[in-house]
Amino acid sequence: MPPRIDDALAGRLYHQANADRWDVPLEHFAAALEASAAKAFTGRAPPARDLERYLGTLRLEELALACACAAGNNTAWDHFVLEYRPVLYRAADAMDPSGGARELADSLYADLFGLTADDGERRSLFRYFHGRSSLATWLRAVLAQRLVDRARGRARTAPLPDEEPVAPAQPAPDPDRDRYVALIQAAFRDALQRLDPRDRLRLLYYYAQGLTLAQTGRLLREHEASVSRHLSAARKTIRRDVERQLRDAALDSDEIERCFAYVADDPGTLDLDGLLRDGSAAAAARNPAADVQIKNSADEILQSARGEPRSGRMRR
Repeated sequence: MPPRIDDALAGRLYHQANADRWDVPLEHFAAALEASAAKAFTGRAPPARDLERYLGTLRLEELALACACAAGNNTAWDHFVLEYRPVLYRAADAMDPSGGARELADSLYADLFGLTADDGERRSLFRYFHGRSSLATWLRAVLAQRLVDRARGRARTAPLPDEEPVAPAQPAPDPDRDRYVALIQAAFRDALQRLDPRDRLRLLYYYAQGLTLAQTGRLLREHEASVSRHLSAARKTIRRDVERQLRDAALDSDEIERCFAYVADDPGTLDLDGLLRDGSAAAAARNPAADVQIKNSADEILQSARGEPRSGRMRR
């Protein structure tokens, strides 16, 4: 039976954690405490004294911050990015001085921010933080594990010494490929046109111009964490709109995935300059400091809309 925390103890710990700073509901914080205790006292219900002693050792304020971030609290997320991104980058540089680990550090943000599943529940990596160590220590451990997993994955795919790699069999060409690429390109154009002009302007600065989050935020007078959130929301909107259009074109789920796979391999020629400039001209007029030189990077937006993080693109 999992440990049960009484209301009085939960309220006292909630106060110690300053959880109301992040508007964390008491029941959510109590659930996080119970999850932590269940992890520590696996398979048994500890005596009340042992349970209270254990809970008193937790990093309560950091646990409250993690709860708020997992729930999508924007203020908490801004605080987390500001305080803990330098921690992640220092850890990444220590693990791999060549800079390769920074890509993994950047990719953690999407998993930490979380996505809302079909059942309405938010899936965030923060739910695995139980407050037993500091949040900085936990983040370094997660990053180290991902670095190990990447090394293992590369080792599995590396050819054996003195062994000639076998050329992969070439699949038969898909006769519907050209039609699928044309459909998703048209859907992508329409989805971009339906975006809010300010969202198109963020895409223009970040993807086409290659500005950093901080530079984009300065142009738009937004915090870089807010820019990151808005870009993520725009990519999800594009994904949903493109999928809807493809379903309206009578494509099933497998065919839609093939559309995304084909355009990720070869996006073709999309006039990203015209698509983004036309839709964001009014918003851009309020940012005369921006000297935007467009590159055809529609494939990056499409791949990001597909849910695949871009390597090394979480720029400061």
